[in-house]
Amino acid sequence: MTLLTPDRAGGRPSPGTDPAPGLAPLTTELGILFGGDYNPEQWDPAVWREDVRLMRQAGVNLVTVGVFSWSRYEPQPGVRDFAWMDEVLDLLHAHGIAVDLATPTASPPPWLGNLHPETLPVDADGVRLGWGSRNQFSPASRVYREHALAITRDLVERYAEHPAVRMWHVGNEFGQVCHGEESAVAFRGWLRERYGSLTALNEAWGTSVWSQHYGRWEEITPPRRAPYHLNPTQVLDFRRYSSDALRSLFREQRDLIREIDPVRPVTTNFMGFFALVDYWSWAEDLDVVADDAYPDPTDPHAASTSALTHDLMRSLGRGRPWVLMEQAAGAVSWRPHNLTKSPGRSRLESLQAVARGADAICFFQWRAATKGPERFHSAMLPHAGPETRAHQGVRRLGADLARLRPVVGSRVGARVAILFDWPSWWASQGEALPTDRLDALAQLRSWYRPLWEDGVAVDVARPGQDLSGYDVVLAPQLYLLTEPAADTLREHVARGGTLVLGPFGGVADESAHVRTGRFPALLRDVVGVSGEEWVSLPDDGAEVVWAAAAPGRPGSFRAEVLGELLRSEGAEVLASFRGGHLDGAPAITRHRRPGSGAAWYVGTVPPQDALADVLRQAIAEAGVEGAAPAVRLPGVEVVRRGDALFVLNHGRGTARVRVEDLLPGSSVPPRHPGSEVVDLLTGLPPAAGEVVLAADDAVVLIERNS
Repeated sequence: MTLLTPDRAGGRPSPGTDPAPGLAPLTTELGILFGGDYNPEQWDPAVWREDVRLMRQAGVNLVTVGVFSWSRYEPQPGVRDFAWMDEVLDLLHAHGIAVDLATPTASPPPWLGNLHPETLPVDADGVRLGWGSRNQFSPASRVYREHALAITRDLVERYAEHPAVRMWHVGNEFGQVCHGEESAVAFRGWLRERYGSLTALNEAWGTSVWSQHYGRWEEITPPRRAPYHLNPTQVLDFRRYSSDALRSLFREQRDLIREIDPVRPVTTNFMGFFALVDYWSWAEDLDVVADDAYPDPTDPHAASTSALTHDLMRSLGRGRPWVLMEQAAGAVSWRPHNLTKSPGRSRLESLQAVARGADAICFFQWRAATKGPERFHSAMLPHAGPETRAHQGVRRLGADLARLRPVVGSRVGARVAILFDWPSWWASQGEALPTDRLDALAQLRSWYRPLWEDGVAVDVARPGQDLSGYDVVLAPQLYLLTEPAADTLREHVARGGTLVLGPFGGVADESAHVRTGRFPALLRDVVGVSGEEWVSLPDDGAEVVWAAAAPGRPGSFRAEVLGELLRSEGAEVLASFRGGHLDGAPAITRHRRPGSGAAWYVGTVPPQDALADVLRQAIAEAGVEGAAPAVRLPGVEVVRRGDALFVLNHGRGTARVRVEDLLPGSSVPPRHPGSEVVDLLTGLPPAAGEVVLAADDAVVLIERNS
């Protein structure tokens, strides 16, 4: 097993390199792809014929097949049964439905764990987990990998030339972690490759603390249950290793597929801001980025949270169209209390993904299961059958997506980047920090929300990547900051860009060692402030007072969670703490120097309205506007993708917007003969020059020659 270190595993192609074709061959032929997971092995073949008939009526043109089919393909070791899949693929192809064929390796059959218990994962308590569920494998297990490659090879060799198969799907939702002995051996190998010597490892891990010095590689284990806090760098490296172990597992199967079929694209399904895998290091391994998205209906900020996740997926693929591989048509079955969503809400969430770059909209799953743990998970075809509100909503969505063919392949342009880094997230959520209440993901989402409300397009960027295409860079939480990443931020401001840096940033190096001196050590000159102490705030927070010329509302606000004892070193102080340990210390600053841009520093956690004031001012001063600057209605999302303007109403009431506010210079009727503004979803122009959106409704406006 070859595991790449993060340094080798990371990185993205340089600007100007041609990306892989991705979805383009398929979407050029079929338009926006629409469908979902299909599990025919759960049903009698007579049902398959009803399925394909109903799929065609719903506009389905793509299904993912075979994700959990290993025990059906291989009921006993070495036995193969592909006859049923032959029939399924022939049937789908005969009805014009393309197939994303999965390797079945996410869920090994019981016989593998029974005959080879060493393939089963071990948790941090040393307990070996059993079969009877799914994901019951250790990524480090050589026996598991051999069996996974064997079934994958036979599958791909059999179906590489089948006309139904248009895409390959490796595994499912990679996220397995193992702390067992075989994983320990692989972890040591990964560490040897990363550090080269025990001397370098001991230095990086700080093993002089608590008498942890390692004299032999065999002494090193994965982090396991211990009497007290674990070594933070060991924990961080194990998370890096675990992500790389899964990546190598994916790449083994992908490379085998490409050996047999070098034409069709290969993907797997990501899971948004998933904590166990660094998707930046995986992104260039996929021909097409795909994601599973299950926003919580109880979350009042679900719309902006989903938008941020979609922007991440688009950014992982360097702006290329991506696949929404899974979502729920109604309720899921895995939360403690599963609220459903209406067909209108489901449609709106799908259109939001298209607005933010998706060229494929799929669900889990096509037909609702009657047995197994997911029998109460919603589906495109419910238990009650096709004459249901839910299925009629699916048919409506299929028709809508067919009408959106003109947006296929187009891109979302962004002048703002928001930085996010998995290792920094991992390290910032570790043990023995000033506070465990500073949630990096919550910070990211709260910083993103005002931009979403204002229709400002945002890319998610990896620290250290080229930022030359952006006017504004937001860094809500960069606990780990490398020197190369700091250099890109310094260069961004030097060439006239705007940087907004959040609290507890630039604290540690890539080994999670705290940088000495005043913080942020690598960016003091850029932000024009320095700090000497991180201060956890009491439950009722701390008062912060705006300066007279500050962007915020007059008066004060209560900062939360964390403050910093700062002093200005040339920056303008926009807000200061009043009272308590931080009395008089700057809380929010702005540093502007002739010939360069601006660097804002937010040294605490303001309430959402105060944070929004700061971010809006910083973005306005940089000359960046939203897709429709005159439109800011609660719950109304405005996104430009290519020539199309998506307007989506996530609010509870009707929204009314003038066309001239959405498309300045345009009107209905048109001012200039020969042009018109129409809604792609209806083919009609907005009535009386006004867009009227009921709750959960959307329009997709485009100005074109009539």
